[in-house]
Amino acid sequence: MHRVGTSAKNFALIGAAGFVAPRHMKAIKETGNQLVAAVDKSDSVGVIDSYFPDANFFTEFERFDRHVEMLHQEKNIPLHYVSICSPNYLHDAHIRFALRVGADAICEKPLVINPWNLDRLAKLEAESDRRIYTILQLRLHPSIIALREKILREGSGKRHSIDLSYITARGNWYLYSWKGDPEKSGGLSTNIGIHFFDMLAWIFGPPRSSLVHISEPTREAGFLELERADIRWFLSIDRRDLPRPPADGGTATFRSLKLEGEEVEFSDKFADLHTESYANILAGRGFSIADARTSVEIAHDIRHAKSVGLKGDYHPSAKPVRTAA
Repeated sequence: MHRVGTSAKNFALIGAAGFVAPRHMKAIKETGNQLVAAVDKSDSVGVIDSYFPDANFFTEFERFDRHVEMLHQEKNIPLHYVSICSPNYLHDAHIRFALRVGADAICEKPLVINPWNLDRLAKLEAESDRRIYTILQLRLHPSIIALREKILREGSGKRHSIDLSYITARGNWYLYSWKGDPEKSGGLSTNIGIHFFDMLAWIFGPPRSSLVHISEPTREAGFLELERADIRWFLSIDRRDLPRPPADGGTATFRSLKLEGEEVEFSDKFADLHTESYANILAGRGFSIADARTSVEIAHDIRHAKSVGLKGDYHPSAKPVRTAA
């Protein structure tokens, strides 16, 4: 069993086999802390060996739950944080678990799928005297920080025109997993878009109106009016939407943020943002329920909107999908 120094904190991880889990393991390691237990119904978690080979691992949540209680009750080993990388629809329940065992919760995006769950969690957070944090790492990106400072210096009188594109190619498996079920993932606007909606609202202010042009399982597009910006946005997991085929071994991801037609470069410096997020959380400066609310509401409204088709001011990529890759 792990016993770490007095300054190090003990972590548990829910969802150890997921795509984003290694970033959390790396962040726990690089901030000088210890992963003592992890759980996932899949046992494809060999990546743990690169960070915490001695961590206890469970494929059944009930046994993981019992183990966490034993750490505290029988071995006097406190659990300080629970990192949550589980499917989106389980975040609410797993945050509640963290509070119940006396730990702070660190939850991947989206904090929850539905806005009303935020109010219930805020009430539980106040009653438990523990904290609920979420990962909004784009707010820590140097280029995004610089853009926000520039916009704030200009004041509230100027409106801006934004084109946002995010294409991250996924295979057929995506639609057959929980990510392809809007009831479990929240759809593309939540599963892959919510960080960008948070970033834009953080920079340009709260939403005024929203229109959805395309709402398909693999592609979504719309128009979002914020306090200081008009935003045409496009999200896709369809490889044919990439502006160019990925090179052999290259990434099948394309990000673009254009401000008044000029590209804002923020494609690099992503590798360390989770570690920086953890460092801020450990210092008491993490992002809260209140910080997450606007983007959760934006994504929820998009998910429940009726698409109007290609009418009005729509994103240039919101056209019939390309026939060749």
